[in-house]
Amino acid sequence: MQKWYHIFPKNTGLSPYVGIIFCILPFYFIFKSSSLFVIFFGIIMTILFFTSYRFAFILKGWPVYVFVAIQIVISVAMTALFGYIYFSLFLAYFIGNVQNKAGFISLYIVHLVSTTIAAVSLGFIFQKDIFVSQLPFIVISVIGVILLPVSTYNRNKREELEEKLEDANKRISELVKIEERQRIARDLHDTLGQKLSLIGLKSDLASRLMEINPESAKNEINDIRQTARTALNEVREMVSEMRGTKLEDEVLRIRQILKAAQMDFSMEGDTNLPHTPLLVENVLSMCLKEAVNNVVKHSKASWCKLSIEKLRTELLIKVQDDGVGIQKTEFFHGNGLKGMKERLEFVNGSLEIQSSEGTTLYIRVPNGIKKAEQEGMV
Repeated sequence: MQKWYHIFPKNTGLSPYVGIIFCILPFYFIFKSSSLFVIFFGIIMTILFFTSYRFAFILKGWPVYVFVAIQIVISVAMTALFGYIYFSLFLAYFIGNVQNKAGFISLYIVHLVSTTIAAVSLGFIFQKDIFVSQLPFIVISVIGVILLPVSTYNRNKREELEEKLEDANKRISELVKIEERQRIARDLHDTLGQKLSLIGLKSDLASRLMEINPESAKNEINDIRQTARTALNEVREMVSEMRGTKLEDEVLRIRQILKAAQMDFSMEGDTNLPHTPLLVENVLSMCLKEAVNNVVKHSKASWCKLSIEKLRTELLIKVQDDGVGIQKTEFFHGNGLKGMKERLEFVNGSLEIQSSEGTTLYIRVPNGIKKAEQEGMV
């Protein structure tokens, strides 16, 4: 937490040692003057500049522009009286931190004109010898006045966008978890709920038939046993799906499926995706599974080729076969293609299909998806 006596915020971008030097440096120029009144006036202006600079950082609204105007006037006066132009660098950095676009542009233009025209001109008129002796540093200061506000403003905007992106990824992660919980609740209700109700009804019926008709009661108990086994298998399948599937494991299953279907299989690329979030890899695995199922069921192909390419901006998976192809009217309708497209859109991916001498599916996901928490699956 900053104290009231801290002249500069901690995020000025300047090293503390550089800041100390720039705080002491104006006094070197001031004490070179022979007049005590001018020295006193220079000290007062320096203190007033740093005070205004601090208030400009901690205040908001119109007072900020008042204090910046005071600093610009002091900067021009210090240049004319002492040849000290370096207050303009403090102003350049501060203006770059102004978040309001209109305010930034206004202050940038005013400061640029006051420094490059007024301050430099007055400096060469009244402090020619000092200006000539430090000409390279003056040129650097002018370049800083031109470039520093723009670079600082753009950097702040980029950091703001990165924070918003991080927040959006966190919200997406939370939404994924909520959606997954809702799906689990629906599955439990649709599978276990019905079967447990059936087991309860048959148990009541078996207890009533136990003395009246033992044979029928025995049949009901057998039905209860079979229903319980079915429910157990469904629970195991649900748990298996919730764990998610790595792409490497899915490729092993694809080999087995295509071998059983008597199709040749070839593969290019690496299934190890260390920089891909688990949620995205699960989506890719589901899409790949659906794509190969379509090849086996509908393509009448003799071979299937899988290609995984790690490009600079995206991950590309191609599934190619030599089957009968897909008609234009069938794109994203039926055969699970619509579901694949929806899954990929959820992770900012895309699905493209080419049907010429067989079918080629292009599955793309961008590399820019951040691994917010890697908790897409509960």
